[in-house]
Amino acid sequence: MASAKDVANRVPITIGMMLATVMNSLDTTIANVALPQMRGSLSASPDQITWVLTSYIIAAAIMTPMSGWLSVRVGRKLTFLVSIAGFTIASMLCGVATSLSEIVAFRLLQGLCGAALIPLSQAVLLDIYPPSQVGQMMAVWGAGALLGPIFGPLLGGWLTDNFSWNWVFFINLPVGILAFLAISIFMSHDRSGEARPFDFLGFGALVVFIGGLQLVLDRGPSVDWFSSPEIWTEALCSVAGLYVFLVQTLTAKHPFFDRRLALDRNFVTSNLFGFFIGLLLFSTMALLPPVMQGVMGYSVFEAGLVMMPRGLGSFAAMFVVGRLIGRIDTRLILGAGLGIVGFALLGMSHFDLAMDSTPFVTTGIVQGLGIGLLFVPLSVTAFATLEPTLRAEGTAVYTLIRNMGSSVGISMMEAIDTHETSVAHADMAAHVQPSNPVFAAGVPSAMSPGTSSGLATLNADITRHASMVALIDVFHLMLLMIFVIAPLLLLMRKPKAATPTAEMVVE
Repeated sequence: MASAKDVANRVPITIGMMLATVMNSLDTTIANVALPQMRGSLSASPDQITWVLTSYIIAAAIMTPMSGWLSVRVGRKLTFLVSIAGFTIASMLCGVATSLSEIVAFRLLQGLCGAALIPLSQAVLLDIYPPSQVGQMMAVWGAGALLGPIFGPLLGGWLTDNFSWNWVFFINLPVGILAFLAISIFMSHDRSGEARPFDFLGFGALVVFIGGLQLVLDRGPSVDWFSSPEIWTEALCSVAGLYVFLVQTLTAKHPFFDRRLALDRNFVTSNLFGFFIGLLLFSTMALLPPVMQGVMGYSVFEAGLVMMPRGLGSFAAMFVVGRLIGRIDTRLILGAGLGIVGFALLGMSHFDLAMDSTPFVTTGIVQGLGIGLLFVPLSVTAFATLEPTLRAEGTAVYTLIRNMGSSVGISMMEAIDTHETSVAHADMAAHVQPSNPVFAAGVPSAMSPGTSSGLATLNADITRHASMVALIDVFHLMLLMIFVIAPLLLLMRKPKAATPTAEMVVE
């Protein structure tokens, strides 16, 4: 529970928590747009440079479950300060890295240190605010957590274009210092003598499961999935890790995760729901920039600028939903948000190569509104019936599941997109024959397959069309997933009514 000092210092503690949250969430996507420049600077191949992203994801996913145990064992303040300091130092080291091995190692360190920032910041805010203000604060916290995925590509593109790729990491230094000072000065020290013995076997099995799964998803497309012994090895290790972890959790006297978490229906259902929401949100954001830049001809900065309205929609929805929590059943808000996201995906499934940026902007705003209506009520519902003593571990599990949804979704949807592009390309190319009267009558001379330059131009045009066809197919699949996860709402229990939240003032 929160101390009197923490309650009195809510505002500066909240500022420190939000700075840490924003800093961490930015680094999930800000480096994406700088990869081509980093590849040239570090002399890395296309396959190798992706480890700059995956090393961070793997390290954060592995360390996230441990944040709850550490917060109980050594105290949340010390855990927070070490995490912020380590993350900030690792960011500086990433910025000065001169080789691929260095930056991958420093990104691993960054992921390990930053894993605790999101779940612990959520747990602290849940403690220092009364139930009547939880909806508002989850809206503010959710907005900060979404800043990175929304504005990361735009900020990364601007920094890379105007300075260098190193600045996508240096930007963390002033933010990290301010967050460290705020937490150090205003948050009280906390201790707990109730920490369970550390479950090394359970944690090790979880590490093997998550690490193996992430390697399968990241390496699969480049080595032809299960045609490769490497993928079979990683998959078997992941399955074995999951099996050992489940057995250990069910039978050990002191498992790594408290078994009581699995007994709360709202918490379990919200985690399943959050897994798919992470999949839908981050997959969309991973698929659109390459199409904008590689197919539609947008620059890196233009692509980020066109995607920014999605963030404006999320912010608007979150500030509104903060006033609705406590007044309207959260399940109704979740249903409305899911429907709006589905409507946005329906619009995205009608994209074409002849359109301008307007459909990107309008569907982005609509999807942002839907995501904003989902993020906060889902967090509130997940913890509404959970015992306060389980919040630290609960937020760690909640963050882990959502992150796994994001990573699984990105890898899965990109693999499907790549496969569908190949299929569409083959189908289109099969009809590009001189004997085809439609093709012979409509092909311009610049695309004549009789010359090498014409053949290259024709192939590039087919690839552009195939890429758009594949993207539309993926959006159709994501739309279908909306109908699959909707029944989860029926399994959620209505949270106990809280005092209506005060009106939020947005300046």
